[in-house]
This record gives sequence, structure tokens and C-alpha cells, in this order.
Amino acid sequence: MIFVAALAIRFLFLWLYLDSHPVRALSTIPFLFEPGNIAYSLVNGNGFASPFRVETGPTAWMTPVWPLILAGVFKLFGTYTIQAFVAAAGLNVCFSAVTCIPVYAAARRIAGSGAAAGATWLWAVFPTAILLPYESLWDASLSALLATTLLWATMVVSESVSNSRWAAYGLLWGFGLMTNAALLSLLLFLFGWAEFRSHRMGKYDFRNPLLAAAMAMLCCMPWMVRNYRVFHAFVPLRSVAGLALWLGNNEHGDGLSARQHPISYQQERDRYVELGEIAYMREKQAEAVSYMLGHPARTVQLAALRFTAIWTGTSGRFLDDVRRARTARFYLVVGSDLVAALGALLGVILLARGRDPRLIPLAAFPLVFPLVYYFALAPPRYRHPIDPALLILTVLAFTRLAHLKKRPVQGRTSNPS
Repeated sequence: MIFVAALAIRFLFLWLYLDSHPVRALSTIPFLFEPGNIAYSLVNGNGFASPFRVETGPTAWMTPVWPLILAGVFKLFGTYTIQAFVAAAGLNVCFSAVTCIPVYAAARRIAGSGAAAGATWLWAVFPTAILLPYESLWDASLSALLATTLLWATMVVSESVSNSRWAAYGLLWGFGLMTNAALLSLLLFLFGWAEFRSHRMGKYDFRNPLLAAAMAMLCCMPWMVRNYRVFHAFVPLRSVAGLALWLGNNEHGDGLSARQHPISYQQERDRYVELGEIAYMREKQAEAVSYMLGHPARTVQLAALRFTAIWTGTSGRFLDDVRRARTARFYLVVGSDLVAALGALLGVILLARGRDPRLIPLAAFPLVFPLVYYFALAPPRYRHPIDPALLILTVLAFTRLAHLKKRPVQGRTSNPS
């Protein structure tokens, strides 16, 4: 029922969005970013290449799953057509709605059926989850589905000695990393905890983690080999880290916007073409590190702005944004983001105080996953993969607080005096 409600809400908002925007704009503009440009290159027989709308050669800008999905959309519905936009946005809507299933399953294992229903309803009506599927044709909705499924799967395999389950767990990790390389930040904490937990519960078989790791590596190996053959350099997942760091830390930028991005800034695009992707990324990384070491106070200031941006859904200047806000949408998005952030923090604190064994995999989502974004760029879609886990933690926190309030009352009523 919750899944159907989530699906209906998202398709309703998609329909309203389609009704209020010109067809010509929707058929083109949402695809004029890196994944859409790579998909266009794939459809036209030029391979995984050219992320900037002009031919610039092979790229490892991002891992391959999402551009391949968009290429399939182009192949079926035409390049730069309204049908392609509806199909791509519709896929995102479905990914977002299906996330209800792992949210419910993970939350039920953690806090019971009541809390699971609460967390799933929160996800069904979460404003960012409703808006992002059609406002951003990136992998955020699919990444949220995969991250939540990984959390659920981690809970399952930690209690299992089944070879097939561990193998499926490894395949899930491989597919997740080929969709969004940022999920790598969770790997050590979730995978390591599953292995440790299975050992503590007496269900440990050393072959299972090795099998899972082998399956994950098997998924990633073709991409790694392709990158080495194309670039003659070791690029395990993606190449863009140096540029992301520089865009957030350089003397000409504000640390928040990507106005110097090669996709829109001719001078940087020319430099990218001149050096080639790998050399360009190395140059940008060196420049960023030099700037950060030379301007530590400014680096901390920019990191604080990005921290605020990630956890409030604003530009980073929270009070200024609130003063300028004129729409209900702003308050809905910012309010829900803040509730999820504060609720997740409270959930982590309560898990730590209660010495709950599931603290490590759950806390990794809010505490570890966003760390790299504090020092790079932080658009709202970067946080979205962990939003379902934040809502699970929020419901867990309120459930435990309610339980703590009830205990003294029950104790007094049972006192014979």
C-alpha cells in the first residue's frame, strides 16, 4: 500500500511538471549534462566518451551503469525527445518508489514492523525523493535504492551461512559501485561489520566474505581493465575526484557553485582537451591541494558552508536563504531535510548509548558517506543516496524515545504501593 501511494505521488508530480514546462526544453536540457552526453556518445557509436556535448574522447567521468541506462532510453525512445525524458524520469520515479521495499525490510529488522511502516511512509512523502526523479536525470534515485538495499542485505548476510546469499551480496556491491562510486565509502563499514557480526553470532565461514569480495571484484574488473587500456593508468572507478576537489577549493570560485566546470567554461574545457582527462584531473588535484594548504582558514570556512548545504538542503547560507524564501516548496524541502538530519543524529546517539551492535553500519551513512563532500561540491543530489537510512534512524530515534517515556509510567503503575 505504501509503495503504491509513493508511486502515485511521484507520478502525479511528474505529470504536473510536464504540464508546466515546454516540451522542447524538457526533451533537451535535462540530458545536457555528463550522463546524458555520455549516453549520446554511446548511441552514436563513439563509445563511453565526451561528457561535455563536444567530442573529447574516452572518459571515466563516472561509472557506467547510469549512462548505459540513458543510452538504452535514447535507443528506445529517440535522442532528445519528450518520450525519452518521460521514460528516464519515469525510471527514476520507479526506482524511488521501489526504495520503499528495502526501507521497510531494513527498518523491520532494526526496530520492528511499526517503525518500519513509519519509516516507509516518511520515504513515500519525503519532498526530495518526490522532486529529484524528474528534476535531476542523474543516478541519485537509483543510488538511494541500492544504498538502502545494501543496508538491508548487510543485516541479512550477517546472520547467514548461505554461500548464495553472500555471493548475491557481493554482486550487489559490484553493481552499486558501477552505478555510484561514492558508495565505496560505505563498503568497509558495512562489509566489515557483516563479517564481524557473523563471526560473533557463530555463523562465520571465511569462504563467504571471500566469495562476496570476489563477486564484487568480478563486477568491477571489466571497467577497470577498460580504463587501463584506454588511459594507460589505474582508474579503478572514476577519474573526476581531482576536478571536484578543485571546483570546491580554488581562488576564483565560491566553493559552492560549479561555474568553472569544463562543461560550461570554455577555458577549462580547452585545458581538458589539451592535457587529456587523466593529466587534467591530476593537475586540478595538485592545484586544489596547494590552495587548501595555503589557505587553511578559507578551506575550513568553505567546508562549513558545504556542511550546512548538505544537511539543510540550502545553498549553505542558511539564514540568508530563509530570509529570501518565498515559496512553500522551500520550507517543505528544507524542513524535511533538517528533520531527517537531526533525527538521524539522535538515532546514532541513542544507538551508541544503548551499545546497539548495529551502530556501525547505520552510523556510517550520516557520519562517513558525506565526508568527502565537505571538501568538494555539495549539490542536494549528492546526499540523496543516504536519505532513506536517515529516515530509518529518525524513526528509530522517536521509537526509542517513546519507549523510554513509557517505562517509568509502567513502572509506577505496577508498584503495589
